Amino acid sequence: MPVYSVSWDHHEAVAHLSAADKKLAALIERVGPDRQITVRHDHSIFESLFRAIIYQQLAGKAAAAILNRVLATFGDHGYPSPQQFIDTPEAVLRSAGLSQNKMLALKDLAAKALDGTVPSKQKVRFLSDEELVSRLTTIRGIGVWTVEMLLIFGLGRPDVLPVTDYGVRQGYALAYKKPELPAPKQLMKTGEVWRPYRSVASWYFWRAVELSRLTPPAASKDGRAK
Repeated sequence: MPVYSVSWDHHEAVAHLSAADKKLAALIERVGPDRQITVRHDHSIFESLFRAIIYQQLAGKAAAAILNRVLATFGDHGYPSPQQFIDTPEAVLRSAGLSQNKMLALKDLAAKALDGTVPSKQKVRFLSDEELVSRLTTIRGIGVWTVEMLLIFGLGRPDVLPVTDYGVRQGYALAYKKPELPAPKQLMKTGEVWRPYRSVASWYFWRAVELSRLTPPAASKDGRAK
């Protein structure tokens, strides 16, 4: 499964964030300044959103099994074209494991791919992050968070801050030693200093959550974990 490095200069991004925010600099040092986001370029926008819809609210293995059964419906050619999917009878799609809601969402995705709402990889280069969020969230079942993940991990956009993401908020609270998670509006305001590399800052906050799970709890004076 092809995975490629980001298009921006990672070391430049790390240097910018470290100079702009001392607490984020400390987190970057703990995680490792050379670790970085990787971006998948092997899927079209349609295919990335197709996969995202199937994976919503499902455990990874269950979602993967359904995705594989759906794709098997179309032979060994990978993802169907939007027109192929629209032309497939609902009963066939339901027999592959799609719920009614997911099937309708995928039908809407396919229709919007055909009418140009979902851009091609060639046209997406000319659309801003805000334009893509506005266009893609008109698709049934696609919210802002899903588009933000596409922007970061599918398109390699450097300045995306998913302020409603629990992991980003938790990682921020850990890095800044805050007793509570920040409100989305507060995180958006704080994050202004991380521009134009807010995607990179977000990625390091996700890594902060990983580190917290690997770090054993501190022991009290009597030897018991706090």
